[in-house]
Amino acid sequence: MAIPKILGIETEYGILVRGAAESNPIAASSTLINAYLTTLEHGRGGHRTQRVGWDFQDESPGIDARGEALLLSLAPEVETHLVNAVLTNGARYYVDHAHPEFSCPETADALSAVVYDRAGEEILVQSMDAARAFLPDGEEIVVYKNNSDGKGNSYGCHENYLVDRAVPFGQIVLHGTVHLVTRQVFTGAGKVGSETPGSDPDRVPFQITQRADFFEEEVGLETTLKRPIINTRDEPHADAQKYRRLHVIAGDANMSETATFLKLGTTALVLAMLEDDALGPPVGLARPVPAMHQVSRDLSLRTPLELDDHTTATALELQFGLLERAERYAEARGLAALGPPEVGSAVLEGWRSVLEGLEADPDQVADRVDWAAKLRLFDAYRGRHGIGWEDPRLRAMDLQYHDLRPGSSLGRRVGLRELVDATVVERAVSEPPDDTRAFFRGACLAKFSHDIVAANWDSIVFDTGEAALHRVPMLEPARGTRAHVGELLDRATTAQELIDLLGR
Repeated sequence: MAIPKILGIETEYGILVRGAAESNPIAASSTLINAYLTTLEHGRGGHRTQRVGWDFQDESPGIDARGEALLLSLAPEVETHLVNAVLTNGARYYVDHAHPEFSCPETADALSAVVYDRAGEEILVQSMDAARAFLPDGEEIVVYKNNSDGKGNSYGCHENYLVDRAVPFGQIVLHGTVHLVTRQVFTGAGKVGSETPGSDPDRVPFQITQRADFFEEEVGLETTLKRPIINTRDEPHADAQKYRRLHVIAGDANMSETATFLKLGTTALVLAMLEDDALGPPVGLARPVPAMHQVSRDLSLRTPLELDDHTTATALELQFGLLERAERYAEARGLAALGPPEVGSAVLEGWRSVLEGLEADPDQVADRVDWAAKLRLFDAYRGRHGIGWEDPRLRAMDLQYHDLRPGSSLGRRVGLRELVDATVVERAVSEPPDDTRAFFRGACLAKFSHDIVAANWDSIVFDTGEAALHRVPMLEPARGTRAHVGELLDRATTAQELIDLLGR
């Protein structure tokens, strides 16, 4: 039976300093995050929290799911010298290379993940406000939730899914590739032009995704060079005998809550079906990497993709095939792995609705799909001003769509549907989800931050004044919930007392 699909999303944001003669993105990212952490240390919202850093002891990004790291596979560099903090909502907020990154806490369903993704946006907005106190007059840090700087550089929005270790990784590759390639039709954030070297801008004036240009391999360990459709990092951040973490790097950062929800929900459902052996024979793409580029550039959604059995099918046809299998699976087995019943139902209903809308006319889903919303906006602007796709104003609008500043973001003004309430998002800025181990992490930081040396996804290190530090492991992502440890946390008045209670 499929295990619960605990999942999360991590976003690297674009950043620049307006008004500065020169801008160092690493320094700007550090200023941004440090400014926010300083507000927490000074008691923002009436609650003072000591800064707690990240524990790198369990970081192992070089372990390859294929059993051995290939000579040409390079794991991401672990940058221990840059600002890296854990927040009371269970999230990680840090500088990743040249970008601020917000990694959401583990969540038990896709809708909860949307809440914390939106909370991450709010934290970035608050960080921009806080950073003004640390900048010279006339300078401003601006953050964008996008995936490309327009100059050939890309940064990621990565997804993580808890998967049963018993599933052979080769099966994930076989079944996962077709979904990740074809789901672009509803997960794409849209982009003016192409950044593929040697591409003809006249042939690619606008495309469905921001990330497709940057993928070169079918399977691999890298995340910044030679990016693969299926990433092989085998770093479960959990009991490695029972679980693996599928690290998905082949998605866009979405302004649309619906797109984020379906991106996570449909992929979690495909993985649950795989665990229950309910997907049937795999449908393979003959050339996955060219297919990924082809799907992104096919605004008609009608171009057939070559399959490995020498037949063809469009991305929409392949998605409808997955959806129909998912509907049969739901009827026969249920969707308990996706969380509360209403979440699983919403995934299926939203999946069918958006595919049928795309099939009829992408403009019908412009309130749910980012690239369709952008295309509607840009076509209207082009018609009004009589300009072509090469006009630089369109690239400026493309960037402004992802601007997180409330008064500047086009993405917040095009009528995208909202799935989560603003008050829920506001609460998620400082409070963790109740139903994963993130609750224990976040609640401990809120109550005992002065006694915590460091934390990471699967452990917390306490200093209670004794000769030795206390490391509390959290290898089960579904434990450490409010139901599991909430009473203990309420009873404990000190960190040492909490450790004693846990030991009993």
